[in-house]
Amino acid sequence: MRTHLTDLTDLTHFTRPTHLARALAGAALLLTLTACEAGGASDAEAPSGDRPPGRTASAPASDEPTAVDTAALPDMTGKGLQSAQDRAQAAGFHDLHSHDALGRGRVQALDRNWKVCGQVPAPGPHPVDARVDFASVKLDETCPGRDHGATPGGTATSMPDFTGKSVKVARQALDPSTNLTVNDASSADRMVLVESNWQVCEQDPAPGTELAGRPVTLRAVKYDESC
Repeated sequence: MRTHLTDLTDLTHFTRPTHLARALAGAALLLTLTACEAGGASDAEAPSGDRPPGRTASAPASDEPTAVDTAALPDMTGKGLQSAQDRAQAAGFHDLHSHDALGRGRVQALDRNWKVCGQVPAPGPHPVDARVDFASVKLDETCPGRDHGATPGGTATSMPDFTGKSVKVARQALDPSTNLTVNDASSADRMVLVESNWQVCEQDPAPGTELAGRPVTLRAVKYDESC
């Protein structure tokens, strides 16, 4: 019987601390979870001025347009095309273009061989990102009384009047899918190779006719010749 009591006392001796340790561990875990929840709630509810470091509120986007600088565009009339472009760039303009003022659709491949007849926009103050276009002719040519304009795009739905215009301009004004035939209006039956050097004398169909995919025929001569 004494041996049985001793064993029971020893069992009680080792069991009591075990229950106590488990109780203390559970209490510590409960305190930790409560502290984490309280910290998360405080961060979420804190006003923007009291946010912890590293958490910043995004600034609202501005709807105000960005100001564009302006500059004075000089008068380039009569100047060489290359000089006009250089002066425009020096003034702050960089979106520069040029076209054949005679309406022949020629490309200004060598700017030094061309001179300025007019410009858009006119001389004066303009935004520096404005598109500047110089109407030009070759140095040995006379500026026309009016600018015949840049080469139009292929948007014609009815037949334009191409009389006196270059074959190149006529081709570019028509839809790219148009079946276009160009013949020499003289008796020489020459091939029309450089289309900007040939002017239209006759056309079929007549101006104003609805195209709707119908073929077009032009008869032309060189610009130094009469129709």
